Amino acid sequence: MRTATISRSTKETSIDVTVNLDGTGSYTIETGIGFLDHMLEQLSRHSLIDLNVKAVGDLHIDQHHTVEDTGIAIGEAVAQALADKKGIRRYGDALSPMDETLTRVALDISGRPYLVWKCEFSQKRLGEMDTELFEHWFHSFSGSAGITLHVETLYGKNNHHIIESAFKGLARALRIAVEIDPRKADAIPSTKGML
Repeated sequence: MRTATISRSTKETSIDVTVNLDGTGSYTIETGIGFLDHMLEQLSRHSLIDLNVKAVGDLHIDQHHTVEDTGIAIGEAVAQALADKKGIRRYGDALSPMDETLTRVALDISGRPYLVWKCEFSQKRLGEMDTELFEHWFHSFSGSAGITLHVETLYGKNNHHIIESAFKGLARALRIAVEIDPRKADAIPSTKGML
């Protein structure tokens, strides 16, 4: 089983994350930010990556550190669980419709972190979460996971649908990319011989 546990503790947050890349999409999520919990539940369920997250942060200041450090810790756990990345499909993409919204997510588990983010929101908050922090979560996750990640809302109006389709698209793309390719289970998916 490709699993990892990360404990990240700073003066701003204390976060424990466990992932199982070969799971069934079971989760236990507690970040103190209800909307973020909901999005991480979607990420787990639709990627089939088991995800346990317990985060305690300085929410009396704002949500920034908790959102950022949660993205970092989950990304680190995914990277650790992937180890040398032998046998993975590496690339994944998904079109994620949600009612009037359609989001495209494409990723490469390349070891070269990069985020292209083309999602816009007309509200400053969803639930109690600042919408400007969504991009920051994706940036933190892709950076620590070593993933090139492109997220683009092709169209949509409802802010909840826009961000939920982005998380579900990430989940579906990750599900494909982390799978072991039975035709190349013993090989690193790169002509360089490493990722």
